[in-house]
Amino acid sequence: MRHPPPSVLLAVAGAVALVGTALAPVVSASGATPACTVEYSVTGQWDTGFQGAVKITNNTAALSGWTLTFDFANGQKVTQGWNAGWSQSGTTVTAANESWNGSLGTGASVSAGFLGKWSGSNTVPTAFKLNGTTCNVDSEPAPTPTDPPPDTGAAPALHVSGNKLVDAGRRTRRLLGVNRSGGEFMCVQGHGIWDGPVDDAAIRAIADWKANAVRIPLNEECWLGLSNVKPEYAGANYINAVKDLVARVEAHGMTPIIELHWTHGQYTGDSAGCSDVHATCQKPMPDMQYAPSFWSSVAATFKDDPAAVFDLFNEPYPDRATSTTAQAWQCWKDGGTCPGIPYEVAGIQDLVDAVRGTGARNVVMAGGLAYSNDLSQWLTYRPSDPTGNLVAAYHVYNFNTCANESCWNSTLAPVADQVPLVAGEIGENTCSHGFVDQVMKWFDDRGLSYLGWTWNTWDCSSGPSLVSGYDGTPTAYGTGLRDHLRAINP
Repeated sequence: MRHPPPSVLLAVAGAVALVGTALAPVVSASGATPACTVEYSVTGQWDTGFQGAVKITNNTAALSGWTLTFDFANGQKVTQGWNAGWSQSGTTVTAANESWNGSLGTGASVSAGFLGKWSGSNTVPTAFKLNGTTCNVDSEPAPTPTDPPPDTGAAPALHVSGNKLVDAGRRTRRLLGVNRSGGEFMCVQGHGIWDGPVDDAAIRAIADWKANAVRIPLNEECWLGLSNVKPEYAGANYINAVKDLVARVEAHGMTPIIELHWTHGQYTGDSAGCSDVHATCQKPMPDMQYAPSFWSSVAATFKDDPAAVFDLFNEPYPDRATSTTAQAWQCWKDGGTCPGIPYEVAGIQDLVDAVRGTGARNVVMAGGLAYSNDLSQWLTYRPSDPTGNLVAAYHVYNFNTCANESCWNSTLAPVADQVPLVAGEIGENTCSHGFVDQVMKWFDDRGLSYLGWTWNTWDCSSGPSLVSGYDGTPTAYGTGLRDHLRAINP
């Protein structure tokens, strides 16, 4: 869903962010103030890979450029990074400033991150140099792989069987619930992490509607901790807030759908939502620069949680940028250099590969063209998934092109015959529920899944909102979904 105007979003600036601790020990300076301070942390780790972050603080005269060096002790290798030019020679890793972040005043800090490979052990570096000057740091114990999330037994483990989602007992499961917007925009706008409360009472209110799934939109720059995001809303703090919300959703027996909503990459063409290179609006396709790194990190974080579902990219619209439908679908699947899109695109296949490269077997969802409203050639261009856990995602609002039974019968039904079909977003901007009632009936008749947009207290005409309060009080629009879910899940 494209979001309400900024005036609506800015009104929620008072929301409280959940702040957690890092996933692994942080190495930092102590004692007398050193010439420079380096904080090194492992923010995610899996079988053969890990995500690292460094925060560099300059405590001497201002610098017009900087280069950080350190050594790995166990054969680790940096594979890619951000906010710095990363390279490695033997055991020595070098991170040099980008053109836009070279100035480092006295007392100023800069952060950068990377993905790496490891085997056997992953000892934290103990010596760092900034422009050749040693930065005093203490040695910390080596991090160990993140423990799997506790198994509460509440949310079902899911996988694909034919054209159905099934649990460990091979019982068919439909995903019926709501979207919980906020994690995609609050952090990058500097207001917090969530829009409104996400404590146990707030999540219980969703469960009280008899929902069994919650879709959680995220921002890749906030997850990766890029420098344009306030540190209190980014990196480990953001990741831990997401983990906390996922655990809370599962504790109430609901399936969390973790979704990449806003991404990096400058696009100013047809239907552009913003001119900003940063992840401040919906882009036509995910970017190769950061999106695969995002999914490698997310998948590594949740790969031991088979209840978590991954929705790879919110609403692709390469069809607005390219000149032919074939070009649009090719861009959707394979990415690369796409006509009309100036940044290098990560195709849906790239994102599937990033997830599976971590060993994660979680169910993944992939929406089609036209803001996920067009699945007409989804089967032709479907990405390859070695685990067979691929689901087609669809979005529909009353103002979309494919918003009637004739289109659903001709384009959705053939897809649903072969793979599970989940309408990740359904809604209308009428402040009523006549249209979503039609959608739910069509999907109910075929045993398919759907989630209403959105469990947020906005003006229902500017951004369809299901509730007027986070205690679950429905709007006139939300009443339709609430009453329907309670009727089919008494």
